[in-house]
Amino acid sequence: MRKKRLLYMGFFTVLAVGFYYTLTLIIPGYAQKKVAPISFVRPFAFINQDGVTVTEKDVAGKVYVAEYFFTTCKSICPVMNSYMKEVYEKFKDEKDFLILSHTCDPKTDSPAVLKAYAASLGADTRRWIFLTGRKDSLYNAARISYTIDDPANNLKNPEDDFLHTQFWALVDKNGDVRKIYDGISEKEVKKLMKDAAKLLKETPQQ
Repeated sequence: MRKKRLLYMGFFTVLAVGFYYTLTLIIPGYAQKKVAPISFVRPFAFINQDGVTVTEKDVAGKVYVAEYFFTTCKSICPVMNSYMKEVYEKFKDEKDFLILSHTCDPKTDSPAVLKAYAASLGADTRRWIFLTGRKDSLYNAARISYTIDDPANNLKNPEDDFLHTQFWALVDKNGDVRKIYDGISEKEVKKLMKDAAKLLKETPQQ
């Protein structure tokens, strides 16, 4: 009787695994979509290094990494962007991949300053985009859309507010934030690259 029960259990286990595997073949992205997104990207309008407005419509259907930095930072930013350059080098030929680097210090980081910074990194700004804009809009995007900083840090006086985060958000083709990574951890950055490669194979929802 016990042997018969084990046989039945084995049969139904194989059946369940086979059913799941079939779903992963016929429904693109089924396995990945089992994990709910952390957040989603709200509408935005920022200015890039060329003085051109970039909105959420310009990145629709793309997989991208969002980070925050400032050009005069001497602590974590150089480390972060050395790792980000590795990400850029890996995916720079992928037409559906982008990096969005937002400044934390729009008062200093004008489009011209960001353009010079991009050039110092050897970045093709069609793939690695540097953004500035209104401070409150930049910070709200970091905290509400990308969830890479605690919204409770939002001070009542915007002049006193300063965002300094080492975390990156990985966004899929649907505009969903799929995961957050530590941008100064080599291990985390390698994981991000693996995950981004998987997301590039997914088909966006209509």
